[in-house]
Order: sequence, then C-alpha cells, then structure tokens
Amino acid sequence: MAKRNNKIVATIEARMSSSRLPGKVLMKADGKPFLWHLVQRLKSVPSIQEIAIATTINPADEPLVEFAKENNIKAYRGDEDDVMARVIKTAQAVEADIIVEITGDCPIIDPWIIEHTIRIFLANKCDYASNAHVRSYPDGMDVQVFRLSTLMKSYDLASEMLEREHVTLHIRRHPKMFKHLHLIAAHDVYWPELGLTLDEQSDYLLLKRIIEHFGEDNRLFSCKEVIDLLRANPDWLKINEHVRRKGDT
Repeated sequence: MAKRNNKIVATIEARMSSSRLPGKVLMKADGKPFLWHLVQRLKSVPSIQEIAIATTINPADEPLVEFAKENNIKAYRGDEDDVMARVIKTAQAVEADIIVEITGDCPIIDPWIIEHTIRIFLANKCDYASNAHVRSYPDGMDVQVFRLSTLMKSYDLASEMLEREHVTLHIRRHPKMFKHLHLIAAHDVYWPELGLTLDEQSDYLLLKRIIEHFGEDNRLFSCKEVIDLLRANPDWLKINEHVRRKGDT
C-alpha cells in the first residue's frame, strides 16, 4: 500500500491535434476509443490511485474533457507547448506525490509493466524510473515514474523550450543531478524495434487488429501475448513497418 505522502497518479498526455494522425486517441477499436482501452489498463494497475488526463486549452480538446467526465477520471487543460507545466499542474490538481507518466499514444501498454516500474521506483532510492529511455521493450510499452517534487525541480532548472515540450528530457539529460533507474525487458518481451504506438494510420490498423483479435474476453492482454501473436502472424508486421518513430525526446 502507498503511504499518505505517496499518492500515485497516472497522468495521460493527450490532445486531438496530432500532426500525423489528428484525433487519434478517440479513434475506435472494437467499438471503443483507444483512450478508453488505455484507461481500462491503467485502472487495473494496483498501485495507481487516480488517473488524470493532461490536455490543452485548445478548443479542439474539449472532447477529451468530456471523455474524462464520462469515464469518471480527471482532466486538466494547460499550455499546448509547455507540456512539462501542464503535467505539473495536472498532478497538483489531483494532489499527486508520484507521477506515472503515460502518453495517449500507448493504448495497449501492459498493466503489469506499469506496476513493475512503480514497485521498482518505490523500492529504490532513485529520482526517475523508466523502461523507455534505454530501449528494450516494444515502443508503446513506455512508462516513466518520478515524484512531482522532482519534476518541479527539473522545471525550475530547464533552460530550453525543447525540455518544456518533452516532460522528462531535462531529467534524462542530467543523470548526475537526478538518479536514474532503467528497466530492461526480459528475453521473452525484448523487441525494441517493434512499434506499438499510435502515430500514423497504419499504426491504427495494426493496433485495431490486435485489440479486436483478443476481444472483450481478454481486454488486458499482455505485452508477451502481443509478441506471441505477432511472431505467429509475421505478415501483420508489414502493416506499419514503414512508420518512422520520432525517437527518444
């Protein structure tokens, strides 16, 4: 159980104005928005006590606020470009101590990987725990855990706008200032080249196919199950193999 000064909140960075695939988080798979699938996964993580969407003041993002109300989670609207400030204010609004930072383009993230990362963070003296900075898991299984106080310190020290646009970039750039802990995938889920993020239309087609394959009977399928499925159906990999990812920023 988390202590009183360890309120753990998952923040979801999401907006409708994606340059490559506008409105992607509310596109549907198996009759439900991708964001719904992500929220169900976060709700199943034992250590997470609350979920909040960090979206923007852009009028186009009003549907995300409505989604939050309909799904009994919080939403905070902030600056479009200063994502770091937006996540801080979202965490403050829900009185978070520890932030589990998730992006809205990871709709099939494995709940156990999230829980494992949280437990590793709590069990060690570190400022930042993640499985994403040192790539070993498939892209789309990305989770970062850190204290709100750490992010606020980083915000005060961040000098570049790029560091404000990418929430943990300043933390990751300064491992001597902030102690890092990096999770490396076990051999059965090690596939760093695999793209399972919702970036482009072809990603939508692949993720939709994966979600609908498992269906209602297995909503919380694991990373291992996805990998086994794709190993058994290598032709599925061709659907989005051409997509270029933005990299670790």
